[in-house]
Amino acid sequence: MEKAQLEKLYLEDGKSIAEIAACLKCTPHKVAYWLYKYDIPRRSISQGVYLKKHPTGDPFTIKPIRSIEDAWLQGLGIGLYWGEGNKKNKNSVRLGNTDPALINAFMDFLIKLYGVKREDFRFGLQIFTDIDTAEALEYWTKCLGVNASQFGRITVTISGSLGTYRHKSQYGVVTVHYHNTKLRDSIVSLLPR
Repeated sequence: MEKAQLEKLYLEDGKSIAEIAACLKCTPHKVAYWLYKYDIPRRSISQGVYLKKHPTGDPFTIKPIRSIEDAWLQGLGIGLYWGEGNKKNKNSVRLGNTDPALINAFMDFLIKLYGVKREDFRFGLQIFTDIDTAEALEYWTKCLGVNASQFGRITVTISGSLGTYRHKSQYGVVTVHYHNTKLRDSIVSLLPR
């Protein structure tokens, strides 16, 4: 097995060890041996799965900051994620709030600087029992410019008091999320430590 051939199949073409073994009519153990022998770094299982799910590359592209507007949008997006985002989820970028302007600003950050497509966002909606589900869903789809099909199951919480929070969340709390570990890690790396 030649190093150049193995590098092309494994590194450039992104084939798995099993696929290379099938191509070269040998065992996966033999391919693994030669990867080790030629000191070609092996992918982790999660990297392999990611490569299989995205054979043409990442579903997003990080745009270089080239203007004051880009820098402002990046600062805004990182600040929103730092303050309102769910950093505990290791596999997706998630941010929840009751303010559609804030959700839209965060989505703009992901669309303009990372190339995320609007139709690829997913949403969660949490409402109180005294909020009309259809009305709340219509409100959020209209405010965010997205389809109702992008929303998962709506969570309904039993209403408590009619205090200030209840007034502010008359259409519930929306969580926008985009499932991509690599994107999540890229954004988290920009957060202040």
